[in-house]
Amino acid sequence: MLTLIDRFLNKITMYRLVLYYLLALIVVAAIFGAVGILPYSPVAIIFTTVFLVFLAWLTNGILAYLFNAQPNAESAYITALILALIITPGEPNNLSFAMFLFWAIVFAMASKYILTIGKKHIFNPAAVAVVITAFAMNQSASWWIGGNLPMMAFIIIGGLLIVRKIQRFDLALAFLGGTIVSDLVTHIGYDPLSTLQKVALHTPIFFFASIMITEPLTTPATRPWRIEYGALVGLLFSPAIHLGSIYSTPELALIIGNIFSYVVSPKIKQVLRLREKTLVGENIYDFAFATESGTPMKFTPGQYLEWTLGHAPSDTRGNRRYFTIASSPTERDVHLGVKFYEPSSSFKKAMLALKPGRSTIVAGNLAGDFTMPANPARKLAFIAGGIGITPFRSMVKYLVDKNERRDVVLLYSNRTTAEIAYREVFDEAQKKLGMKTVYIATGTQGRVTPERVKKEIPDYRKRMFYISGTRAMVVAFEKALHDLGVPKTHIKIDFFPGFA
Repeated sequence: MLTLIDRFLNKITMYRLVLYYLLALIVVAAIFGAVGILPYSPVAIIFTTVFLVFLAWLTNGILAYLFNAQPNAESAYITALILALIITPGEPNNLSFAMFLFWAIVFAMASKYILTIGKKHIFNPAAVAVVITAFAMNQSASWWIGGNLPMMAFIIIGGLLIVRKIQRFDLALAFLGGTIVSDLVTHIGYDPLSTLQKVALHTPIFFFASIMITEPLTTPATRPWRIEYGALVGLLFSPAIHLGSIYSTPELALIIGNIFSYVVSPKIKQVLRLREKTLVGENIYDFAFATESGTPMKFTPGQYLEWTLGHAPSDTRGNRRYFTIASSPTERDVHLGVKFYEPSSSFKKAMLALKPGRSTIVAGNLAGDFTMPANPARKLAFIAGGIGITPFRSMVKYLVDKNERRDVVLLYSNRTTAEIAYREVFDEAQKKLGMKTVYIATGTQGRVTPERVKKEIPDYRKRMFYISGTRAMVVAFEKALHDLGVPKTHIKIDFFPGFA
């Protein structure tokens, strides 16, 4: 069952999954309203949604033009749908309500362009919008979607799909844990089970854990900070928390968390210009992008960026992707390795059509924990499948350029030897640093088995394993290593959803 779910998730981008999930909640809520299960009329729900989506499209387009930025329709629609699900639905003949919606969407869209530092926006757009309207207009969000028991199953099932897609269970659980602790502490003297029941069934805790707190652009870049961020927002989530006469709300808790996240996160968002495009393997291209300043980008080998490529028409997979940086911080250009399949998405078709010296792409939201340990004496084993080699290209190139010797074994599997990418980097590491690389063509040699791991890495029990590739490949290798007795703490994983 999980395999089927992962196959589905691998065929859709995170943003499209969120968009469809929010739309599904709107449709279900309208149906429930029509049959009397929810206390909101379908007309009110549909009007609120359509009005917000239209205003989001219009406002985002105007602001993008004024700020000479690439508009992102997906992001605008997601923000509009979130607002439709947290602001109590209203009727079309209510002018005051229409003005509330108008200003909420204007504040939300404007926050993406104005409330920024170094081109990186700080706050969750929907949250900051309802905070501003609450203080400026005395009109706020009710978070009606979360307090409705009939919607709970849909919220939880869809939310689990999103969290699984983006692999942020640590963040969601930290938030849920912080919320439970906060509510129990602030309700000492009350029945704990009754308190937990109210939190679970009558607050937007599950919607918040899957949609609001996981918003990638305002989430810390690494796992330790991510857990602290989730716990902090959870602790502030309880309405019993207050500072004087100002009591906490979900949006206030998130805004405070966003500030914390900004302080501890990298501040990278740049427009990169394509300098060179090189075929490095069968249907695999290396894209070398020049930075705005001409100086190397600062990051840790193994981390990834969100890449936004404006193109029209865009298919259902959208115009954003997460790709690991293939280059080392020692290199002047930022390298991106991409494998092209048929049929390809509109994003990849647009990438392949990029012209050196002319075409640009936006890179930002640096994140990732798939990085080498600080201790250079730690023995490492890298296992890569296909284009999952990119983080290892970054790490190994860094070691070569720094002349840093580490005990590393790389198992690199592809269907054929023609698909091997960046071979020159690994061969150079073998000559200069003594690194062992084993190239495996699964088409003629078969898949990498536990026995093959034991043969090529006899001291495997003493090594930290890094696995990168498709989710199916990562899961298979995790299981194989567990069967060999490698503890979970000695395995780090990275996977690529495989957008075609």
